Amino acid sequence: MSRRPSHPVRLLASALAAGALLTTAACSDGGGADGASDTAAEQAGIAERNAAKQTPSGSPTTSPTGSPSASPGTLTESGAKAALLTEADLEGDWNQVEDADKWRDRLLVGEVDVAAFLSAKAEAAECQQLIDGLYRDNLLGEPSGPSALAGFEQGGSRLLEQVAGYDRAGLDDRLKWLDSLPQTCDEFTVTDSDGNKRTVQVTEASVPDVGDAREGVHVTVQGSADATPVTLTLDIAAVRVGTSALTITSGGLDGGQASSVERGVRQGTERLQTVLDGGTPSPQPTNLD
Repeated sequence: MSRRPSHPVRLLASALAAGALLTTAACSDGGGADGASDTAAEQAGIAERNAAKQTPSGSPTTSPTGSPSASPGTLTESGAKAALLTEADLEGDWNQVEDADKWRDRLLVGEVDVAAFLSAKAEAAECQQLIDGLYRDNLLGEPSGPSALAGFEQGGSRLLEQVAGYDRAGLDDRLKWLDSLPQTCDEFTVTDSDGNKRTVQVTEASVPDVGDAREGVHVTVQGSADATPVTLTLDIAAVRVGTSALTITSGGLDGGQASSVERGVRQGTERLQTVLDGGTPSPQPTNLD
């Protein structure tokens, strides 16, 4: 898209155009060409000197609009932290914890059974990325910009949120990948280092219509803990806002937390958008039901 010339540049262009018209008219009349040319040159010189006075040397020719130090929509380290959910943003008895970056669920560790897939290696690799991404908290890939985490506990359930800046192309690819998982990885088997097998199922999950793009999945992992059958249930949502995104994963052995994820997505997206717009998120939720 071409940039519209600033006022001084438009003034100079208008003066030059007027001078050119005067010169053409004088030539067509067959006389007075020298006088017309002198007039055009004089007008152009005056306009050029005026433009130089209005635009200091080294200054941009665009009209001043107060350029900020960082481009609007750029996520910073402090912005990523400010965009994180708080206890006030979540309904229920969610309590924030300090060690969320150390959370790891052993039920998510294992190798995908390749033999169970029709397209073997290709499909199995997609499902392995899901299991590994859930365990390592990097479903959208490694951030290319600032990143911050917040974790909450409620009874036997956990809720983890990540806000981060990403490469736009890579971020879009990962969202498309999430969208494909209910078809590619609808059900598969994972085997741990002890030979124990776990059944993983992936289904679609709705996500509120917020942000620029969004995807959600519901994951269950059936296995055993201390020789007791258990099922880990997780609700996952990711929302892109510009080149930034938030990811929320919540659930546990007591079941999923779809309602908390939905609320977290709405509040979290609003907080992220506020930060990217250069504001400060409200300490209290602003879109209460």
